[in-house]
Amino acid sequence: MTIEELSRFDGREGRAAYVAVNHIVYDLTSSPRWKDGQHEGAHQAGCDLTEELKSAPHVKTVIEQFPIVGKIEKRGTKKKEASGISLLSIIIIAFVVLLMLATYMV
Repeated sequence: MTIEELSRFDGREGRAAYVAVNHIVYDLTSSPRWKDGQHEGAHQAGCDLTEELKSAPHVKTVIEQFPIVGKIEKRGTKKKEASGISLLSIIIIAFVVLLMLATYMV
């Protein structure tokens, strides 16, 4: 999950409330302390709270009790999806077509 995708889970208007801490995404939707994606007016769901929670003594004991729903991808690590035919495939197809044309033209 990217930071942009995480931001969609802000807990508002019935959406799920997710937060990231140390690259792990937790679902806090079921917590009454995260009503409408807000936690005591100090934190907002849909964000990476790693830096904000560094000094909080209860991060591991509280946050880690919630379901893990993903991990934050580091920049540049998202896999690129194949888009169509690769250049090598086009060259091979062109070669085969030329070979077939040359064979039938003789």
